[in-house]
Amino acid sequence: MAETPLDVYMNDFYSKSNEAKQILKEIEVTLKKGSRNKVCARQRKAAKLGLLANDALIKAFEISGEEVPIEVIQASELRWKSILNKC
Repeated sequence: MAETPLDVYMNDFYSKSNEAKQILKEIEVTLKKGSRNKVCARQRKAAKLGLLANDALIKAFEISGEEVPIEVIQASELRWKSILNKC
């Protein structure tokens, strides 16, 4: 079965979002072990994935014709940008 454009964007959102969260979990474990090995680079990668996930979610809402929850998306963007810039 072919995926609809909505499916493509939702899958993109979930895969990028999950990957970003997994990277952040790995960073947390690394820091708890007392290492800072490549933490900043991995943190930036997670943040960029999070921001791309938000973009995919916005496109999915637009395709579905539903109203984009701007406040929620903006809060998420602020969080990801904070992670991106605070290393």
